[in-house]
Amino acid sequence: MSVTRFQLRSTLTPAEVMAVLTDFSPARAQRWPSIDAEHFQVHGQGENWAEVTEGTAAAWERARYEWSADRVTVTTRESKLFGTGGGWVFALTADDGGTKVDVELTREPHNVKQRLLAAALPLVGVGPLRKSFEAALKGQ
Repeated sequence: MSVTRFQLRSTLTPAEVMAVLTDFSPARAQRWPSIDAEHFQVHGQGENWAEVTEGTAAAWERARYEWSADRVTVTTRESKLFGTGGGWVFALTADDGGTKVDVELTREPHNVKQRLLAAALPLVGVGPLRKSFEAALKGQ
């Protein structure tokens, strides 16, 4: 198992960050640089959950999102790069008029290629991941 952790800050309030993280409208592909419209599909959605496929041709994932007032948990059901298991956790904390977001990415590789990719994530993935999230969570 590979775990990658990082933190970022947004000028958005925790409620606004939650709204961005849990917006599964067609606007999601426009807001998130790592999602294109061709690889975005909502399979089901409820009051505090959604199951979606999102990403790009190079790296898509089907996942179940579940959320409460200050936490979003994403469980990977299927992934082009990593298969099943693992996922994301986003913990939101109000911070100086904005939000501190603690991010944890867990990958459970199932073969040698996946193990190599997962091992590289904590070393080279943090910067690009943080940049992607900062772009989506910046204030308007």
